[in-house]
Amino acid sequence: MLSQKTIEVIKSTVPVLEVHGTAITKRFYERLFTSHPELLNLFNHANQKQGRQQAALANAVYAAAAHIDRLEAILPAVKQIAQKHRSLGVKPEQYPIVGENLLAAIKDVLGDAATDEILQAWAEAYGVIADAFIGVEKDMYEQAEKQPGGWADFRPFRVDRKVRESEVITSFYLVPQDGGELADFRPGQYISVKTGIPGDPHIHIRQYSLSDAPGKPYYRISVKREDGGDSRPDGKVSNYLHEQVREGDALMLSAPAGEFVLDTADERPVVLLSAGVGLTPMISMLGALAGQDGSRPITFVHAARSGRHHAFRKQVEELAARHPNVKAYWCYSEHAEDDEVEGMGAPHKLGYVDLPWLRELLPNPQNAVYYFCGPVPFMKAVNAMLKELGVPAGDRRFEFFGPAGDLEAAVDPVTALR
Repeated sequence: MLSQKTIEVIKSTVPVLEVHGTAITKRFYERLFTSHPELLNLFNHANQKQGRQQAALANAVYAAAAHIDRLEAILPAVKQIAQKHRSLGVKPEQYPIVGENLLAAIKDVLGDAATDEILQAWAEAYGVIADAFIGVEKDMYEQAEKQPGGWADFRPFRVDRKVRESEVITSFYLVPQDGGELADFRPGQYISVKTGIPGDPHIHIRQYSLSDAPGKPYYRISVKREDGGDSRPDGKVSNYLHEQVREGDALMLSAPAGEFVLDTADERPVVLLSAGVGLTPMISMLGALAGQDGSRPITFVHAARSGRHHAFRKQVEELAARHPNVKAYWCYSEHAEDDEVEGMGAPHKLGYVDLPWLRELLPNPQNAVYYFCGPVPFMKAVNAMLKELGVPAGDRRFEFFGPAGDLEAAVDPVTALR
């Protein structure tokens, strides 16, 4: 463990990191990719361009310094981050590379203020945290490979079916190319897809939630085509999957991973809230819940731009019709005549999910557990509304797509290295 002197030195850098954290992490990635360009194959380049990865790591470095005297506040989050690392194929030998470049970036940005004492303290602290990650990830790699139907690293899967679910979301039904057994997964988990794109020098890895219930003879992912805009580029991998990947093609997949999972042992009412493509893990959870005894009340709330953008609506409505314990509600920010042509019909609410509507849908909000996923502004709003309704933090469970962020004003220590 760290000495008291090291802890004191690290904590003395907190105010500096609060000001210069993003500059340090920006410089870190510049150095890292210059000295080790092969690591570009592990990172989402769009998140780099938008600054999401830099901001997430800056929050993590700041939080590590702020909590260095009680690492137990950070270490429980290691599992969540390690799941991501395992799905990407992060290896122990890459940790010293990260540490070397992080320390160099601190020196580059802070200059003479980064004394030898400060750099040595950070080197010691990084070593302790890295060892924790390496140990947890070693167990995860072994479990992923040795479980029934499991495998190490990436395994080739064949696209058995490709189904258009909405104007922007397409599902891919994936089966092992070798015809072997499929590893089980927990509702809410994801897999990584590793692919090369013609004309692109880099390998790309993306995580996609498994969008069907466990126990099927396939994995299903449902991918939103990211069309980009003025502030962000088109999604390379999502557009490649939508436009170029065909039935019969092969994709390389990691074994299922992730800590955002449905607690099937909890018998309380469950509320699933989503927006956009954030409904994919919720569909998996809903399918698993519907397969239980039918006594647990389930409320499914989804927000979409319109019916044309709403995937799985008919499937969820058919499931709710068969199961009296399932209630489903839709909220669209716009509703056009085209929706009627598509057979979607009007939503339950036009506009946005708000507190009065949730009060109406949830007459006893504190007697339930909540899972939610979607764009960050949506999750921030939902988190604030659930707090207002008196829902305890432990019953508010959520998933970020991409680098982890923070739903509240305080810095969250779980954002490291995602």
